[in-house]
Amino acid sequence: MRYTALIGLGSNLHSPINQLTSAIHTISGHKCIQLIKQSSFYQSLPQGPQDQDLFINAVIVVETTLKPKELLLALQEIESKQGKVKLRHWGERCIDLDILFIDQLTLRLKSPDLIVPHPHALNRDFVLIPTLEIAPEWLLPDKSPLKNYLSACLKHDLKVLTLDTKSP
Repeated sequence: MRYTALIGLGSNLHSPINQLTSAIHTISGHKCIQLIKQSSFYQSLPQGPQDQDLFINAVIVVETTLKPKELLLALQEIESKQGKVKLRHWGERCIDLDILFIDQLTLRLKSPDLIVPHPHALNRDFVLIPTLEIAPEWLLPDKSPLKNYLSACLKHDLKVLTLDTKSP
């Protein structure tokens, strides 16, 4: 089976732009994952504690033959290789890779590792805005358009970075 997934990327440590670029390169080089589209890079305020640097965020669309749990493990391996250490909840990190959506699946696994759609995706501007840039017609599992949630998102203080970050 082939899945289409949206993956959110974020970093605010150790050259965040390089961290995202490296993660995207590694993901696109995986034998079971094909990079379809990449959003711009966005600068955002931290979601959690405000005593940390600004984040750089992006979203990518991939096609994969990996099952959802396998995709999660592949992304966690990339995070580990890039040196991710979680110091505190919603705290600083060199790389964070989150599965946001997979087709129109709703998954709640017995472990707390994977909930799809991502439980916070619909109320975060740094997720919605890059996602709508590259997947404006994305439908949620209940068939509602993702774009309907943008107006309910609390803030839109993202800054688009002018980098050459586009993919095919």
